[in-house]
Amino acid sequence: MRTGLGASAAGSPKDGPADTGGRQIFRSPLAVVVWWLWVLFAVANLIDLAIQGRDHLSVLAAFTLILISGLVYVTALRPKMVADPDGLTIVNPVRVHRVGWAAVAGADTTDLLRVRCEWPAEGGTGTRQRAIYSWAVHSTHRGKIAAAARAKRQARRASGSGRMGFGAFGPPPPDNAPPPAPLGLDAAKVIADLTERAEKARAAAPDAQAAPPVSSWHWPAVAAIGVPALALLIAVLA
Repeated sequence: MRTGLGASAAGSPKDGPADTGGRQIFRSPLAVVVWWLWVLFAVANLIDLAIQGRDHLSVLAAFTLILISGLVYVTALRPKMVADPDGLTIVNPVRVHRVGWAAVAGADTTDLLRVRCEWPAEGGTGTRQRAIYSWAVHSTHRGKIAAAARAKRQARRASGSGRMGFGAFGPPPPDNAPPPAPLGLDAAKVIADLTERAEKARAAAPDAQAAPPVSSWHWPAVAAIGVPALALLIAVLA
């Protein structure tokens, strides 16, 4: 049986801009800032090496900067999720996954946001399942601790209901108080928005057949790491 995607978060679930075609992009603003700060640092150092560097060590330093730039590009700038009327595109460092809404069975968070996919097996006997993780949405350790603490407070309050009033230092903090704003995307809000989109898509096309996710390698991203790594190896051995 298909389950919901997750509970709605308080407030607006929109974490990314939606264009006129109904697309919404989820990408960590902190990751974008990290990328551009690294670009400024790398460009400044490459210019300095081009002007002053004349030895083999300068060549190694230049290739190292380029390799690190490729790593930062694929791990910081590339990861994102794109939701559109037809489905969800999960862009990871070197892989791209496309899932139709009919195949999205649920979503939750571990360290990364996990999209659970489900579709009929060939021959109509049973179902196939797969979990796809998105590098664009992280669940922080602090957020997990806060959620666990709220659950414990609720349990203690339920067990002690009617026996105690306020605590020794005043009333306990409200359990529905919003957590501190994360530096990246709020995983709960992303799940709430995916929930809304998936439910609307399935309601609009209740007879749509769930198809298996389609995954592919993004070869330019692979080259962004592989080419400078090979060049650095050749320079080291030269």
